[in-house]
Amino acid sequence: MQSKATTVTAYLAELPTDRKAAMTKLRSTIKGNLPPGFAEVMQYGMISYVVPLKKYPAGYHTTANTPLPFISIASQKNFIALYHMGLYGDAKLLAWFTKAYAAADVGKLNMGKSCIRFSKPDKIPMLLLAELAGKVTVDHWIAQYEKNR
Repeated sequence: MQSKATTVTAYLAELPTDRKAAMTKLRSTIKGNLPPGFAEVMQYGMISYVVPLKKYPAGYHTTANTPLPFISIASQKNFIALYHMGLYGDAKLLAWFTKAYAAADVGKLNMGKSCIRFSKPDKIPMLLLAELAGKVTVDHWIAQYEKNR
């Protein structure tokens, strides 16, 4: 379920009432805890936090005009998703997160390679996601991306 919204404000405005509060809080949590240097944009139909082209002009994959994505959040048909690219390429970060998620006691972790799915908006572990958002700096993410590319 990809949005055609071109701004974060437009994206949030089109959300159903039962998702708007959770998405707004999740956005605030991510923005408030990301290390400096990431930028908030709409990318791939989601609210995304990226490495700006000014910082990393090589861009994402072979697309030089696409900023390097890091975290994205989206309201999908049956769940709210948080895509954290750093979890996909960092085994230590993934191990920390899965252990911390279990300790958060918010239910079973529903996760793909980089996608964490929350089917109950009131059970999103905001404090844990705040901590996760702050664990990777822009420079660390660029180095990790280049190493794993």
